[in-house]
Amino acid sequence: MIDPTTFAVFVTVSITVVLIPGPNHLYIAARGLSQGRAAGLASAFGVETGTLVHIAAAAAGLSYAIARSATLFAIIKWAGVAYLVYLGVRALTGKEQRSDAPEPQPLPRVFLEGLLVNVLNPKVALFFLALLPQFVDPRAGSPALQVVVLGLTLLLVGLISDVVYAVTAGAIGRRLTRAATPMRYAGGVVYLALGVLTAFAARE
Repeated sequence: MIDPTTFAVFVTVSITVVLIPGPNHLYIAARGLSQGRAAGLASAFGVETGTLVHIAAAAAGLSYAIARSATLFAIIKWAGVAYLVYLGVRALTGKEQRSDAPEPQPLPRVFLEGLLVNVLNPKVALFFLALLPQFVDPRAGSPALQVVVLGLTLLLVGLISDVVYAVTAGAIGRRLTRAATPMRYAGGVVYLALGVLTAFAARE
């Protein structure tokens, strides 16, 4: 069982980390602005479902393998870059750009995109590898189980933050429906910017 004091410190650290806007927040906000609250929420839940994958990877030691293997890190990184660039190019040049009232993407597809954006970000895996073990006490039971508990706690904190971004962006987007085309272009630029940031990600 994780020591209550240690857990309280971890929750405090998690809240502090989550309060800093990151790539996932930008992605969720862009989706909420361009397609509304429901899409923002779908992308938020997709992102945090991707976090479950990172938690499982950290518990299984895969995050350590990613950190140690330049080849594996590069494969995941460039897959993520390619996917973000694809999303950006599609937003900027797709058929939906020819209409001010495009057909919204199905929410399952939005959910899947959020999941992939998170899973294909190797920096998230390295973050879990760097943060979670600092709060694991081998004397308190299974380290893997502690990683899962800590990871799920961070996921819950992150989900609350993501939902706030999604709802806020959705509300703003609804009020700016006349600027639908510029917002979609802005979303495309955000995706491309995230792709560039991922491209410059390095193992630490």
